[in-house]
Amino acid sequence: MKKIAIVDYGLGNLRSVVRGLEKAGANAVITADPGEIASCEGIVLPGVGAFREGMEQLGPLKNTVVNATKEVPLLGICLGMQMLMEVSEEHGIHQGLSLIPGSVKRFPHISGMKVPHMGWNSIFIEKPENPLIEGCAIEEYVYFVHSYFAKTTDECTLTTTTYICPFASSIFKNNTYGVQFHPEKSGTVGLKILKNFIDLV
Repeated sequence: MKKIAIVDYGLGNLRSVVRGLEKAGANAVITADPGEIASCEGIVLPGVGAFREGMEQLGPLKNTVVNATKEVPLLGICLGMQMLMEVSEEHGIHQGLSLIPGSVKRFPHISGMKVPHMGWNSIFIEKPENPLIEGCAIEEYVYFVHSYFAKTTDECTLTTTTYICPFASSIFKNNTYGVQFHPEKSGTVGLKILKNFIDLV
């Protein structure tokens, strides 16, 4: 059974991510220990909350996470995906991990459209050959909760979603993947994506 490190930096419902990964067939461990993170076969960076707080809380583990992606796959979920980007505009300009090019922006204000974007919405697969979404239909429904979205290059955009504006709902570059939605709350589709990530390990 493949060992996946869930990075514990004090933000996010880690138990639901553990349950999702275990259901998908992994040995998931919650850890803030750099040595344990580095020794795992895959890494998940979860998170719920504000970008600046996430980066500050990650603190000394930043280099551990970035260096580990040279050897093993990384999956960022929700805030964890946004932290993979170069910069965020949430409450000022803040630097991310720069593993994937682009920036994190707030949804524009549109009368009658609520922010955060919360609930089920579709993802449209832009790179059907990518192993993270292998076996998924071109359009699937998954569960979102977010007020900010990632803007990256077409090359790094794995799926797109439209809410107020089109945005990259999952992204990738090299060994690094990110999903804006919560796969652990997205039923059979989310479970399939988690299984695909484990298969990358």
